[in-house]
Parts: sequence; structure tokens; C-alpha cells
Amino acid sequence: MAGLVLLAAAPCTAMVFVWSNLCRGDANFTLSQVALNDAIMVVAFAPLVALLLGLSSIVVPWDTLLLSVALYILVPVAVAVVLRRWILAHGGSARLETVLARLSPFSLGALLAMLVLLFGLGPADHRTAAGHRHPAWVPILIQVYFNSGLAYLLNRRLRVAHEVAGPSALIGASNFFELAVATAVGLFGIQSGAALATVVGVLVEVPVMLSVVAIVNNSRPWYLRGARRPARGGGIG
Repeated sequence: MAGLVLLAAAPCTAMVFVWSNLCRGDANFTLSQVALNDAIMVVAFAPLVALLLGLSSIVVPWDTLLLSVALYILVPVAVAVVLRRWILAHGGSARLETVLARLSPFSLGALLAMLVLLFGLGPADHRTAAGHRHPAWVPILIQVYFNSGLAYLLNRRLRVAHEVAGPSALIGASNFFELAVATAVGLFGIQSGAALATVVGVLVEVPVMLSVVAIVNNSRPWYLRGARRPARGGGIG
């Protein structure tokens, strides 16, 4: 339960750029949504997690939650801002694009290494439970498909451009699983069920989000027909 709460309370940031690019989303809109998510998490992640876990009779230390926010949100954002300004000042936008392209494989490798370590250091029964017998994938599936479907249909109803509707649906369905995994390990330990649930969340979310990307891309003609439909009776239509 605690692991699923941590996943659900952390809206996605970095991976949204991948999903948005795959569905040809508007880059500026995606960036604005990511910035909004980061701003919300700075002030809301710790209180929201404490509230939801408290309702489940799980007491968590506030200092650990706040430390997680500082280490995994504030510090990376501050470092990124300083580095970006330094690179732009010394090499321009072309240099920045080159640096980002070189860092991309390392970030993916770090994520894969983290997953391997979590599974390798966890007890054997947790590694076994990560298969079909672990129930964490059920609410994750419901969350992804419900949130993305609702956002996508509402965007179509409001006749929003498909380039905005795609990332809008995707960002509402995915999670900041790096933060969730790190917080679960910090709160409950690397061998805890909470840590396992967050790792299962990563393994489930990535292929499920790719399926949502495929749905968004394949339904583009249908979406555009609805988005072009004229409004009726002066309403949204």
C-alpha cells in the first residue's frame, strides 16, 4: 500500500519528454507541464504522502519525506539550472544539445542499474513475488488507462490540438518512479514491500505507457475528426 501511494503521489517529469516525443507532442506544452509538476511536488508531495499513509495507519517521519523532496527534486533542479546557464554562456544552445545527447545513455543506464540492485539485494521471496502473483500491477493499470483516457477524451471534447492532447493524457497517467523508489527505500528499507511495489510499478508502467502512446498515435484521425466538429448551441460541442 505504501509503495503504491508513493507512486501515485509523484507525477511524472523526465519520462514525459520521451512519451511526448513518441506521440509528436508540443515540446513547449510538455515543458510547461513538467515545470508545473515539479513546482507542485516541492510543496505537496510530502504532505500528500503523509496524509494518505496516515489514512492507511502508516506513520512516516516528516524529516525523511522532506529530505527526499530536497535530495530528489530541489537539488537536481538547482544543479540543472546552474549547469544549463553555464553551458549556454560558454557554448550556446548547440553545445547544450550535445551535452544532453551524451548524458542520455548514462541516465538510462543508471535507472537500469538501480532496478537490478533493488531486485538483487531484496530477499528471494520478493523477487519471486515480483512476477504474476504480485498485486501491485492491478491499480497501476487502472490508474494509467483511466487517467490517460479521461484526459484524452476531455481534450477532444474541448477541441484541443492533438499535439497538446497527447502529452496532456500521458503526463496525467505516468509517475515519477525514481522519486517513489528512492523515498520507499529511505522510509522502509531496500528489502521492504514498499520498495518492491515501486519497482514493480516501473516494470509495469513503461510497457503500459508505450501502449498508451500507440493508442494516442493510432487514434489521431479519429481525434481530429472530433476536434474539428463545430460547436452546437453556442457551447463547446
